[in-house]
Amino acid sequence: MKRILITGAAGFLGSHLCDRFIKEGYHVIGMDNLITGDLKNIEHLFKLENFEFYHHDITKFVHVPGNLDYILHFASPASPIDYLKIPIQTLKVGSLGTHNLLGLARNKKARILIASTSEVYGDPLVHPQTEDYYGNVNTIGPRGVYDEAKRFQESITMAYHTFHGVETRIVRIFNTYGPRMRLNDGRVIPAFIGQAIRGEDLTIFGDGMQTRSFCYVDDQVEGIFRLLHSDYVYPVNIGNPDEITIKDFAEEIIKLTGTTQKVVYHPLPVNDPLQRQPDTTKAKELLGWEAKVSRAEGMKITYDYFKSLSKEELSKEEHKDFSKYIF
Repeated sequence: MKRILITGAAGFLGSHLCDRFIKEGYHVIGMDNLITGDLKNIEHLFKLENFEFYHHDITKFVHVPGNLDYILHFASPASPIDYLKIPIQTLKVGSLGTHNLLGLARNKKARILIASTSEVYGDPLVHPQTEDYYGNVNTIGPRGVYDEAKRFQESITMAYHTFHGVETRIVRIFNTYGPRMRLNDGRVIPAFIGQAIRGEDLTIFGDGMQTRSFCYVDDQVEGIFRLLHSDYVYPVNIGNPDEITIKDFAEEIIKLTGTTQKVVYHPLPVNDPLQRQPDTTKAKELLGWEAKVSRAEGMKITYDYFKSLSKEELSKEEHKDFSKYIF
């Protein structure tokens, strides 16, 4: 049985990856310090013999006993609300954490895939974004802590590949959604749906003409699975190129939820990207992958998930207290 370590296992995407690799017959070792993750996302796996969990912060030395075939590095705050509240932790997990895991991969002779992001492109001057675009990032802006953590993560990963011969893979993830997203994480899909369910006005930042491209979680997981098992070492965009303006997306949410609230506008946050659309040519050519789930289909599943949450979860404004992590 192949053994795989998945960091950020209790997070939205990490938990879905745990499910997929369990289904594929792997022995899955989940690791998370639970700063932003939630054990409820993986509690259904604890009864399984081929799943184990380590409550650990990967910015500290990482030890996993026994052999290890693969590592998926998905530990990181990914919500703007989170990484603006814990900026240093965000930088550390992308730098020190990645360094520790690359060292583990080298020691175990394991293949490691690291989760990068479309945020490495910043507020892009090229559209759609191809993997050879270097990006337009403000290193000292408020979002720079996340963007630069991920850019450094890519750099050190390639250094370990070229200098130490570690088998590495890099996925650049574009906006992903689905069940287990947090309603209060600041991203547009849970924000709109949460506001609609609670009877609040839908909030748009800026004029609403900025674009996003939303990829359903099952498609994202399939792309990551194929990339891990490919022979390609350079970054690959995995996302759905079906682009939509935030204004039009708000109208879709109003129609989906049947809400009667109006849309209200607030100023655009600093360095918020105005365009997001992946060029997925590489994924198609190298992996035979493309997004299959339409936004209409994926959003219905996601809306049904959010409707199933308790009143307490729906009304919670803050994710959790980060005070002990601020240093």
